[in-house]
Amino acid sequence: MLSLTAKPPKLNSISTPFLSPCPLPSPNDPSRTSFLNFNKPTSISALLFPPSPPSQIPKNQPPLKQTYQPFRPPPSPLPPKFRDLDTNSRLEVLTNRLAAWFEYAPLIPALIQEHGLSPESIEEITGISVDEQNRLVVATKVRDTLVESNLDPQVLATFDNSGAELLYEIRVMSNNQQRTAAVEYAVNKEFDTKKTGELARAIKDYPKRRGDKGWGNFDGNLPGDCLAFMYYRQAQEHRVASSEELTRVALERAMEVVESDVGRSLIEEELKQM
Repeated sequence: MLSLTAKPPKLNSISTPFLSPCPLPSPNDPSRTSFLNFNKPTSISALLFPPSPPSQIPKNQPPLKQTYQPFRPPPSPLPPKFRDLDTNSRLEVLTNRLAAWFEYAPLIPALIQEHGLSPESIEEITGISVDEQNRLVVATKVRDTLVESNLDPQVLATFDNSGAELLYEIRVMSNNQQRTAAVEYAVNKEFDTKKTGELARAIKDYPKRRGDKGWGNFDGNLPGDCLAFMYYRQAQEHRVASSEELTRVALERAMEVVESDVGRSLIEEELKQM
């Protein structure tokens, strides 16, 4: 048991900004109540209890739920020759393009994530615009999937010196098999970036067009047929708009890229009706 003696302060009056001053009664005033007897020491008693043991977390308690974080695909691994370079050396590689584009591209996310640089600061130092940085990183990821898909090395080698823009257009396709077929077809046809972009969009769009006129005459597994069907649809749109010249141009484009015999027969029949 612990006994404490508290000596109350001397108060002359009680006042607040909202109340008028109120003088306290004199200690000798008999009208004071007993609990305001300041002449008598007040005794306070308290029991001391041992501190409670800290709460213990059950061993089998499930882990705390983490807040949602959007998924970001991991960057392409750095080539061994770049892994031990410091910040300035990595920036120098980018500035002077001291490797193939798909080799130095992984330095960009590494500088952002490991060295705290922003895409804008990288652009200012190296001269590589923010848009080009994104294109290089995405194209490198596409190239990685092609390597994993065992793409013909000779076809893959066509992108060694300059191919980031073309491979960037292939990004819209998530199926690696379709990517491989599209790249092989684009290389064989010597497509430029614009044409490759059309091919990628045509392949992705083809399954959504089921039921459209002529859809069943083209093979969705053949990149050329997907592109030919896109041109065929454009020809139908031009025909509805009564533009015979544009209709013929679209059909001729379809004839140049179609791969299946059934699709070719349909296009030829349309051209005969012109």
